[in-house]
Amino acid sequence: MRSGRLAVVVTGLLLAGGSARAQTYDPSYPVCMQIYGPVGYFDCRYGTLEQCRYLAVGRSATCVVNPYFPAKKPTRRPRSAN
Repeated sequence: MRSGRLAVVVTGLLLAGGSARAQTYDPSYPVCMQIYGPVGYFDCRYGTLEQCRYLAVGRSATCVVNPYFPAKKPTRRPRSAN
């Protein structure tokens, strides 16, 4: 009886846990190519959309802006003391 309860609890915990997905974007480059197919993936090693589109010609792929690429923060000038 005790092992039956344990089996139910373990099964419930396994079903309650969601599947984890790894980050598919590399934050090093601003543009990624999304390749479609049986095993789709993102190839993030492009500096511009034009470069990515040039290399995507003839492939089942789309070029997208990398949402994980850190945007440059504007530099703030220090306030002058009055």
